[in-house]
This record gives sequence, C-alpha cells and structure tokens, in this order.
Amino acid sequence: MMSKLKVTIDQDSGYCFGVEYAIRMAEDAMEDSDKLYCLGDIVHNDMEVKRLFNKGLRVINHEELQELHDCKVLIRAHGEPPETYRIAMENNIELIDASCPVVLKLQNRVKNAHDKMCTDKGQIVIYGKKGHAEVTGLDGQTNGNAIIVMDETDLEEIDFKRPVTLFSQTTKSTSGFYNIKEKIENRLKLAQADLKEGNSAMLNANDSICRQVSNREPKLKEFSKQHDVVLFVSGKKSSNGKALYQVCKAQNVNSYFIENEEEVDSSWFEGRESVGICGATSTPMWLMETVKNFVENIEHQSLQSC
Repeated sequence: MMSKLKVTIDQDSGYCFGVEYAIRMAEDAMEDSDKLYCLGDIVHNDMEVKRLFNKGLRVINHEELQELHDCKVLIRAHGEPPETYRIAMENNIELIDASCPVVLKLQNRVKNAHDKMCTDKGQIVIYGKKGHAEVTGLDGQTNGNAIIVMDETDLEEIDFKRPVTLFSQTTKSTSGFYNIKEKIENRLKLAQADLKEGNSAMLNANDSICRQVSNREPKLKEFSKQHDVVLFVSGKKSSNGKALYQVCKAQNVNSYFIENEEEVDSSWFEGRESVGICGATSTPMWLMETVKNFVENIEHQSLQSC
C-alpha cells in the first residue's frame, strides 16, 4: 500500500512568454481559417502539436514552403532567417510572425555584429545546437557565416588569431555559456604569442540567454529538493527540456523524464510521500495537470485495493 501522496505542480514551469504568444496567435488565426500552416513544430512537445493539429494546424518544412502559394503560414517563436521572408514574398504567402521578441532582438544584435565584424575580419560564434530552428535563424543574419559551437571540440573551427564575438542561443544553460566563454578566452590567450604587438585577437562575449529561461534553473533546484520524487514532463525533442531535467536530476536522484502520463511507473512512488511535477518552457500546463491527475488516480486505486 502506498502512503498518502502529496502531488504538486511547479507553478513556475510551463510555457515561456514566446511559446505562449505563438500558440495564442495560432489559435486566433485558426478561428478565421480551416487550415493554417506552421513552419516546423510550433513547440517541441508532441502532445501539444497533436492538439493543435486537431484544430487545423499543419506542420510543414522549408522545402514544402517553397511549393506553397497564396496561403497563411505561421512563424513560430524560434524565429526564421531572412531567406524565409524572401520566399514568402515571392509566393504571395501571408506570414503570421510569432517570433519571440527576445529572439528578434537577438537576431538584430547578431546582424549588426556581423556587419561590423566584416570590416575587422572578425568571427561570429554562436553557442547553441547546430540545426536548431533558433540557431538557424541567427546564422541567417550572418549569411550562414557564423560558427556554431556546443562543446570544446567545436572550437577547432575558430581562428584564434582573429577577433571573436560570442552570442548564445536564448534557451541554453547559463553555466554552459560561461564555460565555453572561458575556453575561448583561454585559447585566445594562447594565440597571443603568435600575434604582433597591437594586433591582439579580442573576445566580445554577449550573454544572450533569456532570463525567463535561465531563472528557472535556481527555482527548479529548490523545487526538486522539496519532493521525494520529481516527474519532469517534456517533449523528447526539447533542448531546453533536456537541460532543465539535468538540473532536477542533479538535486534529486529520484527524478524521471516523461513525455506524458503513459510513461509513469507506479513503483517510483513506493514509500514516498511527495511528488513534484515540473516541465520545460515548451511543456503545456494542461499536460502537467493530466500527469498530476494520473498519479493521484494511481494512489486512489492502490488504496482501494488494500
């Protein structure tokens, strides 16, 4: 028999502003149209993508975009490179731009930095996941000339005898950014010996991580400590989800990554008193509530069988 479980949802988890804004724009647009196209998954959560599919949202890729004409296409919170806007204009596509304001501001900063770096032979380096939609949009501001790095092995692509301007994907971890920043600084210092005096390579590092995202790390640490078991709900494709789950796991070894209630194992709660449910910036609150109800129902069934 399981002890009486107290199940709590972390109220600081769930959609960030950018994702919430994009989904609201999609739902508003679908009220006036039978079908709305979305360039890529609107959010890295299959459960939410399925819910919106049932409302008429159809996901397309960039190749399919080129074949569309005279329709409406939603740009999700991750943002898009300039090429997407050019194609839309040529094909008479009405874009519903739900790019996150934080991402749009960063795109502008990257473009301005790239234009400046062209004059002093510098390099734009982006700390982020290669192929991620946001990173692709940022790289587009440099005409595809940015160097994308995730770990130390990627640093081999950088010329440390030339200036470096560093940015970060908005959803990466703060500690990861400052770790890669330090490694770049150290490599630049080693390269100084080969440079002539007055021609030193420099690093201009820009912590462009969204604070709404980064502030979740310390809050999740405290939340994870407060519960015997932690259920981290997230889509498996979410980079943010993978990073935040590791924050939970580091504080509480009884932390489990699940995509939905079907992945919950009742044995996790044996002899436990409290369960904390939290999620990524791409996790809808309704999904965390579904998991909460499922766990409470497991407990109810266990009590009835005793």
